Amino acid sequence: MTDISTAGSFLLGDRRVNRMGYGAMQLAGPGVFGPPRDHDAALAVLRDALAAGVNHIDTSDFYGPHVTNQLIREALHPYPEGLTIVTKVGARRGADASWLPALAPDELVAAVHDNRRNLGVETLDVVNLRVGGVERPGEGSIAPQFAALAELQRQGLIRHLGVSNVTARQIDEARRIAEVVCVQNHYNLVHRADDALIDDLAGHGIAYVPFFPLGGFAPLQSAALSDVASRLGATPMQVALAWLLQRAPNILLIPGTSSPAHLRENLAAAELMLSDDVVAELNAIGA
Repeated sequence: MTDISTAGSFLLGDRRVNRMGYGAMQLAGPGVFGPPRDHDAALAVLRDALAAGVNHIDTSDFYGPHVTNQLIREALHPYPEGLTIVTKVGARRGADASWLPALAPDELVAAVHDNRRNLGVETLDVVNLRVGGVERPGEGSIAPQFAALAELQRQGLIRHLGVSNVTARQIDEARRIAEVVCVQNHYNLVHRADDALIDDLAGHGIAYVPFFPLGGFAPLQSAALSDVASRLGATPMQVALAWLLQRAPNILLIPGTSSPAHLRENLAAAELMLSDDVVAELNAIGA
């Protein structure tokens, strides 16, 4: 059985989580919209993740919408002690499956209540304020939005706060309002704009959670990556995940899948140790 604890753990707020987690986005239907193709398989993936030692699940009520949170509740509620569920607000889905911003303070408040209801909890473990475009941050103040969430935190509806798809300046702005325990941004072996930010956050004890860790809407592809994977007897995706785990101690991974077999493959990356020579070879891909 895979031992994901070999990748270590990190303190996310007041919860220590294994660095290899699980992202629930792919449990919804095609385009992250509507119900899953296989309802029972979706439940099985969630239960298998916990059985393998995953104690950090990333989700949002705009996945589906509502679908992934309802699946998490059906599969895992009442939640075991030590499980941390991280959700995000700041978007909604159109009837045509489009992704639309929902950043007005009243929309954020409603989204928090939707997440609480569909997950079946009184207090959400971590809520990320998701801003910016699909893959990259936008400029501008996030103070009104983050302050609205900080007020809900003071009311006891949220335990910890994070931000997603943000710039370093926006992170600093949020930290002046309330504690930030995690940052979710686009980052992987070839998309490395946040290199300096990751190291800065590590110094402050703030988790960095890369979304699209295996590419973007198209899978990460590199002849050099495939060559390294072949030599190591691993898949390119396992090597890409292992590189992230070795990149910095504050990186938490949330690779997603709706397949139990693919879940096991992702989690096995926690046991893959890369030599310094291999890391240097991989670093050159994103240089």
